[in-house]
Amino acid sequence: MIVNMPGGHHTRMFIAWLRLSIRTTVSCSYTSLLAFLLRLIQRCQVFVGGKEGTFRDPSLAFSSHPADQEKKTHGTLAVPLLKVPLQNEGPNPLASNNQTFPTEPTTSVPSTPSSPYPAAPGQLFDITLTPIIPGQIKRYERNKFQDHNEDFEIQKGPLDCSEELASVSGWELLTHPEGALFFYHSSDRVFTDVDVRDPGTAVTICTMGEVVKQAYEEARKADTFHTSVELTLERVEVDGEKKWGYYFADHDRRVIFWLEPHKSKDLLDNVRGVKWKSHVRYALESQYWMHVESFPNKRFLPEDVLVRLKEIVMFTQADSITSEKCLAPYASDEVSSMLGLMDPLMSSVDKEHEHSVWIVARFMGDFCSDKFANFCGQPGARLDSDQSLYDDSIPRPKSILFRFMNVILFGSPDAQSKALHKIWVDYTIVQRRWKNFINRLNNEWNGYTIFSTVMLAVDISFMAVPSVQNQAPVIIVLYMSTLCALGSLVVSLVLAGQVNDSRRDSAKGVASFMVEMSHSILGLESLALMLSLPYALLIWGMVFFAAALSVVIYRTSDVVTISVVSPIWTAIFILSTWPVLAANNIHVSHLSSWVAGQMSYFRSLWVATRSHS
Repeated sequence: MIVNMPGGHHTRMFIAWLRLSIRTTVSCSYTSLLAFLLRLIQRCQVFVGGKEGTFRDPSLAFSSHPADQEKKTHGTLAVPLLKVPLQNEGPNPLASNNQTFPTEPTTSVPSTPSSPYPAAPGQLFDITLTPIIPGQIKRYERNKFQDHNEDFEIQKGPLDCSEELASVSGWELLTHPEGALFFYHSSDRVFTDVDVRDPGTAVTICTMGEVVKQAYEEARKADTFHTSVELTLERVEVDGEKKWGYYFADHDRRVIFWLEPHKSKDLLDNVRGVKWKSHVRYALESQYWMHVESFPNKRFLPEDVLVRLKEIVMFTQADSITSEKCLAPYASDEVSSMLGLMDPLMSSVDKEHEHSVWIVARFMGDFCSDKFANFCGQPGARLDSDQSLYDDSIPRPKSILFRFMNVILFGSPDAQSKALHKIWVDYTIVQRRWKNFINRLNNEWNGYTIFSTVMLAVDISFMAVPSVQNQAPVIIVLYMSTLCALGSLVVSLVLAGQVNDSRRDSAKGVASFMVEMSHSILGLESLALMLSLPYALLIWGMVFFAAALSVVIYRTSDVVTISVVSPIWTAIFILSTWPVLAANNIHVSHLSSWVAGQMSYFRSLWVATRSHS
């Protein structure tokens, strides 16, 4: 018989609660004990091997702090190292990853990649390192012709390319978004376009490890490298001798550098008067972005870089809208297209998207190069596209020959000369204006070809009139009109073909063409004369046709017809010559004042003569 004691129900509840508390306490103690043991093992490893951070993976730690579970972001564009070097590999200062596996900074020389073609015992290497810039890498000039093999036979089963894409002694094969193949050695952070798999380059690859070792030894002596530095190697030819070209890319400062003083015309890109480090930094940053553009793989896009690019693009768009003399290297519609890419690029922040990295690097490089050419941040910086920074680039007064030709060609050379000086400033092409200028010329030349064709048909038809065939002066003038119309047609077609030449599509090709034209007798004005020929010859064809028509009218008409036609003909002649006179700053008001001045002069002269007599 069970007797329910008073308060028994409460006693059972208290026992159950006490049992649950003891179980929870034991479980928490077990978890805390595990966390304590993990921290103790980690401290022992740091004390023994100096490799802190092995157990910092949030999935393995039992830390209750939110900061330990926070997602890490990538602050630079440096390629991270995805694994910790083995203990027997030795310290490697350029093979550390600040984002995932931080290591203590060290200044020892990094391990060099082993070559698939080992050197012979006692072999000596004569290595000469020469500074280069990313723009000197001849990636786009390596034309390797393919063999004419038979049809490729595909083996049975799923296609496996792992053997072809496997690393070669630490060199990883990567494919650029444009399709180019390049190689990256993760242990030493070295990039190269040299094909390490080619047996024909056995000696080259054999020496590559020594090149890397020598470069890092010199960098260690100069104390110029740290964990965000990358090395790039390229085979170059200097004075007929093959050498190793190199440069370092610093992702913290976003510049390239070398281990010796270096002068480079390719770096300055024909910009004269560079005197300050703060100025040349834009050139170094431009080359840094070219390095990232050339090797965009395995990089994470930092948010601050994309935000900076977006700010620059928005400012450029606003400047091109509100100013006709905007310094932007792109046209307004191109900047609008660039601005449309900014929001989609935000989805690539802190992600390994090489295409997005390439886009950002291409745009940033162009903007930095433009700032360097415009002396950004320097005294006397160029603030509008028409401003010249050098006294030898100021247009000289027009020669007498040019003025004479300007009158004969109806003022067209002077107009063309003014337009050319707006797109050719300080021996540099204003790219956005050049494109607009060429588009305008093409539209004009298309119109001239139509007018010239019509003029040819009119001249030939007029010569076929029986009453005109017996008048030799009319036939001669019509011949001249026909030749001028034909010349306008031919010159328009030739110039259209030359301007649309592929050599002048790029800024470099246009600049070379302009430099060649500047070396002629009349300088840049010779190009202005050339571009004005289609218009001027067409006008002369019309003038000769009008002269032939006038001869026919005055030789075959009676007095009444001539008296009616003459005033109208005179009015048309005055109105037609008015734009030409105005273009040469000859106005009726100026003519009247000149006539009044001459009359007063002769009046005073006559009065003086009368007084003496």
